[in-house]
Amino acid sequence: MLNFRTLNDIFFTIASGDRERAILTKDGAGAWQPISSAQVYQRTRMLAAALVEWGIAKGDRIAILSENRWEWAVADFAALAIGAIDVPIYPTLTAEQIAILLADSGSRVAFVSNRAQYEKVASVRAQTALEKIVIMDDEEAPGAVRFSSLVPGAGLIGGAGGSSEHDSTFDRRAYDISPSDAATLIYTSGTTGEPKGVVLTHGNIACNVNESLLGFEIAAGDSCISFLPLSHITARHLDYAIYAKQATVAYCAAFDQLPAAMAAIRPTILVAVPRVYEKVRQEVERRAALSPIKRRLVKWALETGAKHREAILREERPAATSWRLADRLVYKKVREAFGGHVRYFIAGGAPLGMDTALWYSSVGIRVLEGYGLTETSPVLAVNNPVNYRMGSVGKPLPQVTCRIAEDGELLVKGPNVFNGYWKQPPQAPESFEFPGWFRTGDIGHIDADGFLYITDRKKELLKTSGGKLIAPQPIENKLKSHLLVAEAALVGDRHKFAAALIAPNFAALEGWAKEKGIAAPTRPELVADPRVIAEYQAIVNEVNSGLANFETIKRFTLVPDEWSLATGELTPSLKLKRRVVLEKYKKEIEAFYADEATSHG
Repeated sequence: MLNFRTLNDIFFTIASGDRERAILTKDGAGAWQPISSAQVYQRTRMLAAALVEWGIAKGDRIAILSENRWEWAVADFAALAIGAIDVPIYPTLTAEQIAILLADSGSRVAFVSNRAQYEKVASVRAQTALEKIVIMDDEEAPGAVRFSSLVPGAGLIGGAGGSSEHDSTFDRRAYDISPSDAATLIYTSGTTGEPKGVVLTHGNIACNVNESLLGFEIAAGDSCISFLPLSHITARHLDYAIYAKQATVAYCAAFDQLPAAMAAIRPTILVAVPRVYEKVRQEVERRAALSPIKRRLVKWALETGAKHREAILREERPAATSWRLADRLVYKKVREAFGGHVRYFIAGGAPLGMDTALWYSSVGIRVLEGYGLTETSPVLAVNNPVNYRMGSVGKPLPQVTCRIAEDGELLVKGPNVFNGYWKQPPQAPESFEFPGWFRTGDIGHIDADGFLYITDRKKELLKTSGGKLIAPQPIENKLKSHLLVAEAALVGDRHKFAAALIAPNFAALEGWAKEKGIAAPTRPELVADPRVIAEYQAIVNEVNSGLANFETIKRFTLVPDEWSLATGELTPSLKLKRRVVLEKYKKEIEAFYADEATSHG
């Protein structure tokens, strides 16, 4: 097992690697270029020196407001090296939201990616304690410092700043940071509440990296694309883990750039939120639906794969001729969507639906699901190549202790668990049960073999007026497993029955409608068409067939909208913002229950 004490230990692993491809990044022409381990060290050292010259000291907060890029990592490592606390901020936030986080954290420096992000920060600067704004793009902005002026030669990929010589003063300062020192302040509102600052120490995250890598064989020849937002602890943890194994991290700034990055980088490790896996599946099914021959071929390949599922889950390659033929005609093309070289497919950040896991196993891919929270650095449990059980989130990490409370909530202890929220007392009773058990807010259970299963968020359970509890996420995942469904939200708390808001997969729906001869010039007209409603009723009926009567969806409505991060219904990790959806579709929900008093629910 690895034995990192601090995140600076991981940084020095990069620095000592003598590797030409520690990082891959796009140049101005869009070509992927390497940054060596020596360059990472020197650029971090120069940036840290600038921070020290500005008077930044141990415990000071430094904000990073940027998409994923190599400068994000260097700013992070520079802050950590001098004992500062970095404050990651999602670049999708508004100026007003950014002002709240900057002011609450007391950040003295803010790194921003580009002029657009700079403008947001500059517009609220008077409300903050900011002394410096550093812009990563090589462009001028009033009152801002160019990143390239602090790190000479950084604009030249493979250029200056590549000396292998170390700076003893810088090294000593970084090595003096202890595991108990705070490393990062991460604001999380999750899917329901107001932002809360989570303080994680070097030791919290470093020990979590050590243990989460158990069972995975990762080496210098491996690579991973960093595309999940680095403002989320899952993405940060992944990058640290890849660096810890001296593998290569390629930075991808946006989700829509991911397919091209997959094709160019051909990563060997993929960590993605379930929505990424769902989108690839839906694209395969959408293309198959374009012709009867393709549809029959994919159906046959899935049926063939299902017969050999147990072998796939044991990481064995079936020898049957039918499976090998299906692999050549269908499965290989699915793998190519991820670059074709992925050895480890890992899902986290939200529950992976069982239907999705089964589908991937039927095309020869075993998806290893994990589970964690920002407050736990984040990994609590993970399926790995050694210990795997479909439907579970794996076994808890060796130093993580789990307990299930009387109401089903998962409580945890471990060296990766934070000690409390920013500006709040340590282990406050609303977050911890004495002595030191953190309340995860998730409902779960542990089987006889020690595998952990997560049902849903405790706060999101629906309690019908008859007293029955319904976990919405498993039902929503079943709906989303269908090609025509992009997102879904189950409602019904304190009502007689459950109902659903369904956001269609319009790319697939519009193709289906064209095939059926349905002419609808607008999306509101399309979702109101009786033939469309009937098709979705069939999907709902199929989902209902596997549910208990009190869980079944009695009514639904199709919304004429696509839900996304940009429009506010999804979090940066593409989870449903239930509170936002309930407010946005208040009238539709009220209509579900207008005649509730006389309905039979």
